[in-house]
Amino acid sequence: MTKEAIIVGGGHNGLVCANYLASAGIKVTVLERRPVIGGAAVTEEFHPGFKNSVASYTVSLLNPKVIKDLELHKHGLEIVGRRVNNLWPHKDGNYLSFVVGSENLKKEIALFSEKDAAALDRYFRDIEMVAELIRNFLLETPPNVGGGLKDIFKAAKFGNRLRKLSLEDERIVMDIFTKSVADFLNMYFENDYVKGAFAFDGVVGNYADSQTPGSAYVLMHHAFGEVNGKKGVWGHAIGGMGAITQAMAKSAEAKGVTIKTNAAVRKILVTNNKVVGVLLENGESLRADIVASNLNPSLLYNKLLNSDDLPEDVSRRMKHYKNGSGTFRMNVALKGLPKFTCLEKQDRATDDHLTGGIVIAPTMAYLDAAYRDAKQFGWSKDPIIEMLIPSTLDSTLAPEGQHVASLFCQQFDPDVDWDKHREEVADLIIDKVNNFAPGFKDLVVGRQILSPLDLERIFGLTRGDIMHGNLSLDQMFSARPLLGHGNYRSPIKNLYMCGSGTHPGGGVTGAPGHNAAHEIIKDH
Repeated sequence: MTKEAIIVGGGHNGLVCANYLASAGIKVTVLERRPVIGGAAVTEEFHPGFKNSVASYTVSLLNPKVIKDLELHKHGLEIVGRRVNNLWPHKDGNYLSFVVGSENLKKEIALFSEKDAAALDRYFRDIEMVAELIRNFLLETPPNVGGGLKDIFKAAKFGNRLRKLSLEDERIVMDIFTKSVADFLNMYFENDYVKGAFAFDGVVGNYADSQTPGSAYVLMHHAFGEVNGKKGVWGHAIGGMGAITQAMAKSAEAKGVTIKTNAAVRKILVTNNKVVGVLLENGESLRADIVASNLNPSLLYNKLLNSDDLPEDVSRRMKHYKNGSGTFRMNVALKGLPKFTCLEKQDRATDDHLTGGIVIAPTMAYLDAAYRDAKQFGWSKDPIIEMLIPSTLDSTLAPEGQHVASLFCQQFDPDVDWDKHREEVADLIIDKVNNFAPGFKDLVVGRQILSPLDLERIFGLTRGDIMHGNLSLDQMFSARPLLGHGNYRSPIKNLYMCGSGTHPGGGVTGAPGHNAAHEIIKDH
């Protein structure tokens, strides 16, 4: 008899899981609360004639195996690389850019420090060593604490990989998982601008400062990706991030998967500690042999399940699962390209610099001040802002001669009354960009504001957490989301987790969906 599975949540990991289950002969239904499939990886019109990746906004971490297995390029996915990775404008009119190519980057960094330029090879060698180690773990289920003999062997297998490292490489791995991003970078670089540029990735989606232990791993989490076979670079999906999930949906439907939108789940139905289906908000019950949740674990355990259906210790601990990435997102429609002072003043600037991430956060001192302000006042007077202008690479997003920009901003307290302050903070962000690109404010013809509260209401990102839970040591690997349930299985029989609240964590990777599907297939 054909097994039937329900995936709760039509974000990218839910679609990945559905694809693999359908390939194994399981009948799959995906239920999405919103009217559009894709979760936070969607492209929508936010102002007449202007569309953008409204939440998640850039490509690098999407796993190559997932792209290949789901034949996403066959189903319309096209990814192009940024011509410059990132640009950091400075108040004095200069800038630091992470240009493409190691020799080009050395020349750029040498403008600020010859010593730091000389240290680049060692830094990237160490980063790539750890990134390759992590890549080897991405598509594997972590050993489950208390899981029996097979998990003991799995832990031994992982341990053997580590034992093959030299002592110094073991130290570097330990550095990455335990040190602050500031302490880690101080071992390589001396210049404040250089350290600040690298440190940015340590606070993205991480409501913390550069001094926070474990923030070096957050930097690493953003470094293990690749675009079109090139490691450590960032790209853009033509048509926006929704092009990824639309291709995934087409791939799933070609395998017989049923996708239902406007299908919010009220409760997961459990009988005798075994999942039996779901109850929708409209009162309809759907029965299934298997249910996989693509939601933040806080939503799964604290909203969709009754506490009586869970072991007391699991219920108690999941009430304290940590969320809150401090993220504030805006999308703006522009009647022209902004002109950044630093690009106008410097002879080495080219139009390619506008294809990269333009980061207003030049030093670690700036990053740390933004966090302190947010903790004290709710947001920073000098917020961390990353701007992308994807229409420089993709003409499908805006009318000819006009543009769209993503503003991905960090260090905004989730506990602020955002209904009261969202417009005020949006104005602040626009003004800050205007300081570096005079006239930017006048180019804005429309904007979409997504405060942490908006991200929660619209996309189900609890406390605005883009990672589905903090990437802290107590919520990683076998402990994501909880020790004893780090293998994609919940305490309830045939109820699984396939979202970013499981290993290896947040970002548009597809890895949690891939791994969860393989565990479900093993069981069924």
